[in-house]
Amino acid sequence: MSETPVPGFSTLAVHAGAKPDPATGARATPIYQTTSFVFDDVDHAASLFGLQAFGNIYTRITNPTTAVLEERVAALEGGTAALGVASGHAAEFLTFHALLTPGDEFVASTKLYGGSINQFNHSYKNFGWTPKWADPDDLSSFEAAIGPRTKAIFIESIANPGGVIVDIEAIAKIAKRARVPLIVDNTLATPYLMKPIDYGADIVVHSATKFLGGHGNSLGGVVVDGGTFDWLADKRYPMLSEPRPEYNGMVLGETFGNFAFAIALRVLGLRDLGPALSPFNAFMILTGVETLPLRMQKHSDNALAIAEHLSNHPAVKWVSYPGLPGDRYHQLAKKYCPKGAGAVFTFGLTGGYDAGLALVKNLKLFSHLANVGDTRSLVIHPASTTHKQLSDAQKVTAGAGPDVVRVSIGIEDAADLIADLDQALAAS
Repeated sequence: MSETPVPGFSTLAVHAGAKPDPATGARATPIYQTTSFVFDDVDHAASLFGLQAFGNIYTRITNPTTAVLEERVAALEGGTAALGVASGHAAEFLTFHALLTPGDEFVASTKLYGGSINQFNHSYKNFGWTPKWADPDDLSSFEAAIGPRTKAIFIESIANPGGVIVDIEAIAKIAKRARVPLIVDNTLATPYLMKPIDYGADIVVHSATKFLGGHGNSLGGVVVDGGTFDWLADKRYPMLSEPRPEYNGMVLGETFGNFAFAIALRVLGLRDLGPALSPFNAFMILTGVETLPLRMQKHSDNALAIAEHLSNHPAVKWVSYPGLPGDRYHQLAKKYCPKGAGAVFTFGLTGGYDAGLALVKNLKLFSHLANVGDTRSLVIHPASTTHKQLSDAQKVTAGAGPDVVRVSIGIEDAADLIADLDQALAAS
């Protein structure tokens, strides 16, 4: 008997995790807009609360609409399970909550979204968690930052805002030598352009607000368990390797095997900390995922055309987009993102800070707002907005210096976007 072939990416984007509603026959996944669920009987209720059976108790913990989204993103990323949460920040927080205890450290790339840098440097202090910073352009800095209390390494696959492609495979080898999980934020690439688990990542996080949802209408986050890390190898991760008093001494790593991390996030993090994804937002993001391969290809094709145009414009001093042959990350882009280098990139104007602000002011088709991953093209000046909380040195290190303009290229006609940029540059 021949084996059933593994469905292709576009098929999974439409079908993974979903089937017609058994009660009504509805083809689209329904929005199960309910707080809680009726148990079959007292034994059924007891088995759900004791983790002896899978099922729905309360929407803060599980919900059928959210479950379809979780299964679909896990399938697209090549993971064993996933958890949907309220935002990308919530995805990061629950991930670290499952890994770290007070006094622990993690190594983080300096090339990150400014909100993540701020979260790591300031909010995590309240939990006794300390980031150690490493430069993805200098892999030795990751090894140098690892100490006895290091519990994880965190990077972005394509860094926001500068479009830096990070050498995931090389950093995964460093993480394995240190016996710590590698966490990759795959928001800008999405699994259509790159699957970090294929290159050694153990955990993948997303701000589903961005390209997964794709339409700028719903907040959400997803954590994908790669199923690759041995949580029982030592006692460094007590939430997974030690008996849990909440569940009568159950050891999650033993009971749930290669999807134990996703279970720990749900029953020890989401259950108690509560950043749940609403069923309506799960439905909206799920609908967006269905067109992910179409949108990401159009985003990337448009971005390359516009980056090429800007790189030859006299008012533009530099363009940072790894899809360009002359870009320092072009070889990494060819390895990790052969279908395209994504929608987000930065450039600097010869007039510096003031010229960047003037460009943003004069654009008409581009929307000036703090988001990426929309069908519409977006623009922002990071130094005065998203990265404003950082010091001048941190801004430059993160790729958000004073002259930087960030664009997230949408799926409009590239010629119209180029015309809008040209008129705004002329007016600036």
